[in-house]
Amino acid sequence: MAEAAEHRQVVGGSPRYDLIILGASGFTGKYVVRESLKFLALNTPSSPFKSIALAGRNPTRLADALRWAAHPDPLPDVALLAADVGDPASLRRMCAQTRLVLNCVGPFRLYGEPVVAACVDSGCDYLDICGEPEFMERMEAKYHQRALEKGSLVISACGFDSVPAELGLMFNSRQWTEPAVVNQVEAYLSLESERRIVGNFGTYQSAVLGVANVEKLQELRRSRPRRARPVIPGPAPSKGSIVEHQNKIGLWAVKLPSADSVVVRKTLSILTENPHGLPGANEDAGHIEKRKAFWSTIKPAHFGVKMGLKSLLGIFRLIIIGMFIGVLGRTAFGRWLLLKFPSVFSLGWFREKGPTEDEVECASFKMWFIGHGYSSRDAASQSNAKPDMEIITRVTGPEIGYLTTPIILLQCALILLSDRENLPKGGSYPPGIVFGPTDLQERLEKNGISFDVISKGAAHA
Repeated sequence: MAEAAEHRQVVGGSPRYDLIILGASGFTGKYVVRESLKFLALNTPSSPFKSIALAGRNPTRLADALRWAAHPDPLPDVALLAADVGDPASLRRMCAQTRLVLNCVGPFRLYGEPVVAACVDSGCDYLDICGEPEFMERMEAKYHQRALEKGSLVISACGFDSVPAELGLMFNSRQWTEPAVVNQVEAYLSLESERRIVGNFGTYQSAVLGVANVEKLQELRRSRPRRARPVIPGPAPSKGSIVEHQNKIGLWAVKLPSADSVVVRKTLSILTENPHGLPGANEDAGHIEKRKAFWSTIKPAHFGVKMGLKSLLGIFRLIIIGMFIGVLGRTAFGRWLLLKFPSVFSLGWFREKGPTEDEVECASFKMWFIGHGYSSRDAASQSNAKPDMEIITRVTGPEIGYLTTPIILLQCALILLSDRENLPKGGSYPPGIVFGPTDLQERLEKNGISFDVISKGAAHA
């Protein structure tokens, strides 16, 4: 511990930079840079970002990304650092100079582990925008204990995967006031645009590689101890049909195999083991009471995510894309085809160059949370009891990959830098269990992401 701390005391007894953005020249990375510049102390004096740096393999591309992110303003005083995920020494040098690394280099199952290892060894904190369950669970298995010892927080899924799902479930959960109890919350994700919707190629690539690694994920899960399961009032809900129509929100929907469900269940499992949440590294009595009060309002529920579209034809199109990835993703040649011709096999929804800036600006999302539960625990305990209450909430915001994700990542970073003593000392966690009791929701609402109660009432048979 002392050795790592000494290694990081590089300037005036503290790290040189408050945060470093790794992969800043990538398409997502440059949007993260643009968002971060809004909160640089030069522009926002109260910000904990006094100094930041951009890191990557190519200094020229980093400079271009900074110029793009700053336009039309003059170039800010931001350092450019050489760092390569294939060069552990460069990553250690990078981590030694900062309190926090924001990792935008994906796919994370290919490039993420060296960054996590360097952050943990150096004792600095780590946030990423990963939506890959196999990577997240493997990092927890390998680095959680060492991160605890080093005082390094390792938090994945700090973007659209999976903060809207985590905070959205908690927002819905808090609407269920005593004596009512929630049993199930289903999220319906709807992507909207005035123009055509074009997805992030990295998301598509991660999905393809996820199919290739599904057996490794299952093997990893079998090798680890089972976590506690939350106690949820009432019987487990039925699986329902593969395709459904939700009249109340006007969407056709199909189950979406996303990281969101995995991450939410992980947070609920940790909460079951720690009913008052995770203690802060050095929190005061007031914060302890605030944390306990917050978690007392969160009730566990069965949770799932579905993709919602306005037409049944769109659902069939989505199923066809899923079949392409599910079948071809199992072989090396099939994966080559999928990644070589993304526009063909995604029926135009993904392309290697990603969306244009205009397509990004025109896009938005709505994530509906339909909660079903009971008016009381007595009602839930009845045999064959059916839910008699329904609460619908919604989270809305701008385009998910390049606008909403940077907003969320930067607000998580601001909280981590300004309120570090009230967060866990270290370890590998999902974002919900760490940021749930903070003011993250309020921060997101101030930056274009809304949380709304749509309706409360009796459930219809």
